[in-house]
Amino acid sequence: MPPTSRRVAVVTGAARGQGRSHAVALAAGGADIIAIDICADIESIPYPLATKEDLDETAQLVRDAGGRIVAKVADVRDLKVLRAGIDSGIEAFGEVDVVVANAGVVGMGLPDPEDDQVYRDIVDTNLLGVWHTIVATAPSMIRRGTGGAMVLISSMQGLLGRGGDGSAATFAYAASKHGVVGLMRSAAYAYAKHNIRVNSVHPTGVATPMIFNEHMSQMFEANPEGTGMSGNLLPVPFVEPADVTSAVVWLTGDGARHVTGVALPVDAGFAVM
Repeated sequence: MPPTSRRVAVVTGAARGQGRSHAVALAAGGADIIAIDICADIESIPYPLATKEDLDETAQLVRDAGGRIVAKVADVRDLKVLRAGIDSGIEAFGEVDVVVANAGVVGMGLPDPEDDQVYRDIVDTNLLGVWHTIVATAPSMIRRGTGGAMVLISSMQGLLGRGGDGSAATFAYAASKHGVVGLMRSAAYAYAKHNIRVNSVHPTGVATPMIFNEHMSQMFEANPEGTGMSGNLLPVPFVEPADVTSAVVWLTGDGARHVTGVALPVDAGFAVM
């Protein structure tokens, strides 16, 4: 399908939280959305992940915002399945020019230093999944021939080591989110000749179901002095999904047309020493 006047945006982890916020805002700004989410739990991850009902709700919110949507259940750890889901959206809307690699998991409160399974599941989702998203979308962006923007959602744990406790879970999260920065910089270099910009966004803790769930409530109750996610300089315990979305919208818009290779904090001062 040839390009239309509307942008086509891929958003992973779109069923709820940050991903839903990004998808709805991009739709409101004139994009059609290819929304991807696993819509299933991962056994080693200690909180419920999104459901198909969540993804259906995102789809309706995108439509309400004026966008069209193809919403597919796919695990970013599986390149073949992810590519099939994205390609179905390309068939419907045309080639991609915006990518938001947002899907991610965390395992805070899991103390085992040798938990190989949780380490692999976190790294495979947060890092391998981002690479798979790049692999599955870059050819389409290049074919479109009009440039575009990728935003890779990392974390302040992708820039700092604060909060490391020796557990496999925290090591995996920090390592995977640091790895996203390497992917971002390498991709920015690789795709610049196609006028495709690649940047990463690094939030502090965000008020989403990743944080607000029974497991995390018990962890915070047991440790009221805070965790590695605390320490914001501004007087807010968490930022909102919309705060991260504002950065995503800017980085994917014309106002950032010459911005690439940047790791942008949305951290309420978390990084200030």
